[in-house]
Amino acid sequence: MNTRSSRLMVTFSHPFALAGYADELPAGGYEVIVEEELIQGLSFEAYRTTATYLLVHGRGGRAGRTELRLITQKDLETALNRDSGFDT
Repeated sequence: MNTRSSRLMVTFSHPFALAGYADELPAGGYEVIVEEELIQGLSFEAYRTTATYLLVHGRGGRAGRTELRLITQKDLETALNRDSGFDT
């Protein structure tokens, strides 16, 4: 099975929360990792997303730790849309 990963940066201007996690995360830049697998049996190359992760770097008592949080693309888009809807 062929897989690939891509990374992108997202920036939140305000503290935010993601579905499935109780804590609120501070504003700032976050790395997103998207894992995809090749769809077999097609006459062209196509991939499907198998997992999306948000990297959360620890702060305070958890400084130096990095957590990979499994999220959905929809939850990420919802959080980004909410963040862009804040009045400045």
